[in-house]
Amino acid sequence: QVRLVESGGGLVQAGGSLRLSCVASGSIFSFDVMGWYRQAPGKQRELVASLSRVTTTYADSVKGRFTISRDSAKNTAYLQMNSLKPEDTAVYYCHLDRGGVWGQGTQVTVSS
Repeated sequence: QVRLVESGGGLVQAGGSLRLSCVASGSIFSFDVMGWYRQAPGKQRELVASLSRVTTTYADSVKGRFTISRDSAKNTAYLQMNSLKPEDTAVYYCHLDRGGVWGQGTQVTVSS
């Protein structure tokens, strides 16, 4: 089974940027749906962005600030996060729909 490993999280001031990476241990195919989710303390995990062959979806709260992309040659998905806000603080998880695979998560903390 494919394993996913996220990186790129950290502490950043409000208005700053981070780029998260999600590396898959196996091949990612064009028909795979890759997604980024986040979970803040005391809240449910929520979809941030997803990318399929034909559709890109963003949560309303991140539209215009976050961009999801992937490099199939590197088996890697990315989440570029700009204009970060304190409410973006959460653990961010990568997800592959094929097999329902989750990464271990990476912490993003935005200070005001």
